[in-house]
Amino acid sequence: MILRQVRDTAADAELVSELSLTAFAAPSDAPARPPAPTPTPTPLQLARTRHLARTDPGGCWLAESGGQAVGVVLSMRREGLWTPSLFAVRPSAQGQGIGRLLFERALAHARGCLRGMVCAGDSPAAARRYRLAGFTLHPAMRLTGRVDREGLTDPGDIPVHPGNARHLHLLDSVDRRLRGSAHGPDHELMLGHFEELLVADALAGSGYCYRDGGTVRLLAATSKRIGARLLREALARVPDGVEARVEYLTAEQEWALDVGLEVGLTPETSGFVGVRGMRPPTPYLPSGAFL
Repeated sequence: MILRQVRDTAADAELVSELSLTAFAAPSDAPARPPAPTPTPTPLQLARTRHLARTDPGGCWLAESGGQAVGVVLSMRREGLWTPSLFAVRPSAQGQGIGRLLFERALAHARGCLRGMVCAGDSPAAARRYRLAGFTLHPAMRLTGRVDREGLTDPGDIPVHPGNARHLHLLDSVDRRLRGSAHGPDHELMLGHFEELLVADALAGSGYCYRDGGTVRLLAATSKRIGARLLREALARVPDGVEARVEYLTAEQEWALDVGLEVGLTPETSGFVGVRGMRPPTPYLPSGAFL
C-alpha cells in the first residue's frame, strides 16, 4: 500500500470523488446487493478536492493498493482551527488499518492547532475515530420538507441583501467571532459554487448565509435574532416545489429548529458535530465540507 498526498489535478479529484461516493453509498455492514451505478461527482466535490490540495497539501492524503485508490482524507487548517473535510475508506478495504494510517497523517497536519471541528454522518467507525482524536461529539439533526410560506411572516426589521466578494472582510470577521478563525480562501470557492450568499449588517450585529437550491449550506451570525432572520430569508428564497434542507443542528441551535418547525420542516436525527478545544459556535450552522 502507498500513502501519498492528493495532487491538484483533475485525475486526483475524480479519484477522490469516486472513492468517497462509493464508500458512503455502500456501508461495510450493509447486506450484499447488486452494485448500483456510481453517482456522478458534482463540480463542487471536484473543486473542493483541488482547492484543499492547493491550500493544505499536508492535510490531504490518498491510500492506493494494487493501483486502486482505497482511502482518502482531506483536512484543513484555518488560523489555528483544524477541520477534517472528508474521510472515507473503500468498503472492500475496511478493517485493514488504512483509515488509521490516513488519519494519523491528517492529525500531523493539525499539530499546533488549539481547536478542531468536524461534521460527520452516523458511522460508528467515524464516531470512534473522532472521539479518540479528542473531539466532543454533539448529536445533530437535519430539517427537510417543503416550506410553508404562511409560516414565513417576518417583520423584516433587519435588512438582508445579496452578498459578494466585497463582503469577505465581514464574513471573516463573523467567522473569527464564532469559531475563532476565518474561512479565508474557502469563501472564494463557496461564492463560486453556491447559488446565493445572503448578508445582514446592521447596528444589531451581522451575519451571513449561503443557499444552494433548497439547501442552507452555511450560516453564521452574531446573534440568534440575526441568525433566525437570515434563515427565514434563505428559506423564503427556496424555489417553489423544491425541498428545503438544513443540516447539522445541535442542541445549541434551537433558534434554527424553531424557525424550521414554524415553516413546516420535519426534524430527524442525522450524524453529529464534533469540537475540541472549543465550544460549539452559535448561532452557527456549519457546512459539511468547509465547517
